Amino acid sequence: MTSGARALEPALPPCTERAVPGGWVRVDCHVHTVASGDAVTTLGQLAERVAAHRIDVVFLTDHNHLAGTADDLSRAVGCRVVPGEEIRTGSGEVLGLFLTERVPYVLPTREAIRRIRAQGGLVCAPHPYDPERSGLGGHLDELCRDGLIDAVEVFNAKIEDRHHNGAALRAARAYGLPGTVGSDAHDPDGIGAAYLEMPDFDGPRAFLEALHHARRYGEHRPHARRYAR
Repeated sequence: MTSGARALEPALPPCTERAVPGGWVRVDCHVHTVASGDAVTTLGQLAERVAAHRIDVVFLTDHNHLAGTADDLSRAVGCRVVPGEEIRTGSGEVLGLFLTERVPYVLPTREAIRRIRAQGGLVCAPHPYDPERSGLGGHLDELCRDGLIDAVEVFNAKIEDRHHNGAALRAARAYGLPGTVGSDAHDPDGIGAAYLEMPDFDGPRAFLEALHHARRYGEHRPHARRYAR
C-alpha cells in the first residue's frame, strides 16, 4: 500500500508505517496470475510484491483455473496461499475460496455453488454491481436470500466509481454477510492496492468469523485493465 492509500474504515495511519497487531494477518482476498489468461503476474513476481507489502495471506483466484495446492503455492509465493477460482457462471462470476478441485465454468450458478460447497469451499460475490465486470448484479439478492452466498466483495481496487463498491457493502449489510476486500490484481503493480487486516484464521469457517472483525483498506488503482469483452 502506498503512502497515499486511505483506510476505508476506520481512518488509520498509512499502512507502510504501521505493524499488523499480534495474532492478526494482512490478507488480499482476490489476486490473479498469468494463468488467468488476462493477467501477467508470475508466481515469482507475486512473491516479490507480497513481501514488499507485508501481505501474510493471498487468495489466488485465477479465472476458471485452480493454480495448485495450498502447500505448493505457499512454498512458491513465500506466504500463505489459499487456492480459489474466479468462476464464470450462467448468472455472473463468483469466487470459490478454499478449493481443492477446479469448478468448470459456465455452469448454472447454483450448480457451481453446489460444487464449491461440496468440497468445503466458500462462495464470495466479487464486484457484484460493477458494469465493467461480470458480477452477479441483480441475481445477488436472490442468491443471498436463499443462503447461497457466504461473503460479498465490498471493495475492489479496480473499480473507479465508488458507488459500485458502496452498493456491494450495502448488500452485505442488508443480508448480514461479511465483506471481503481484494486488489483484483492482474499485474504486479496492482498487488497491495487493497487488503484486510484481521484476526488469523485456520480454515473456511474461522475465516468467515474473522471477517466480522476485519479492518478494510484500499485505494482505487487502475492497473491492468481487463480486455474489452
